[in-house]
Amino acid sequence: MVKLDIISDPICPWCYIGKANLDKALLEFPDHPFDIEWHPFQLNPDMPAGGMDRRAYLEGKFGGKEGAVKAYAPVVAHAEKAGLTINLDAMQKTPNTIDAHRLIHWAGIEERQTFVVDLLFKAYFVDGRDIGDHEVLADIADTAEMDAGVVTKLLGSDNDVADIRKRDTHSREMGVSSVPTFIVANQHAVPGAQPAEVWVNVIKDIQTQLDAAE
Repeated sequence: MVKLDIISDPICPWCYIGKANLDKALLEFPDHPFDIEWHPFQLNPDMPAGGMDRRAYLEGKFGGKEGAVKAYAPVVAHAEKAGLTINLDAMQKTPNTIDAHRLIHWAGIEERQTFVVDLLFKAYFVDGRDIGDHEVLADIADTAEMDAGVVTKLLGSDNDVADIRKRDTHSREMGVSSVPTFIVANQHAVPGAQPAEVWVNVIKDIQTQLDAAE
């Protein structure tokens, strides 16, 4: 197997799109060589714990309503091309994602990590849920057949908060400044929401190398 590390944030629309494109490629190769692991990166590490109004956040980030609309236009276009839904009207809050990243980490221990990432993307971009809310995260854990009671208890503690922040900092120190960033075999960085065709070629190249090494 070849390690594929994915550095992302569950409120990042390009991460949502990038995963969909990767998934399309993986469907063409049921026996693909990737061992996938998700890693934390907070787009807004200084976001208040309770999050903030999404409209105020976007207009503050992009210099007003016009800037926010212009910034999101390519996101919507690429999402539609990838066959995804981004329900902008339902998204009322931009959350702090530290707890969502903790859930992804715990899901990894139970080998449910990618499933939980999918559920977080759907909760945020499709259903407009606040994925910084502990009840929402516990419900997602339950859907993923994790122990929601244990997750609720963990979320009420500081378990793994320092570790998530340390891993986020480590990615930035490695030069990661935007997400998604995909790292193949611990050495080749593939930045951004690459088209499915790019991943098809990457998988073919890796498979050729693996076959030659046998």
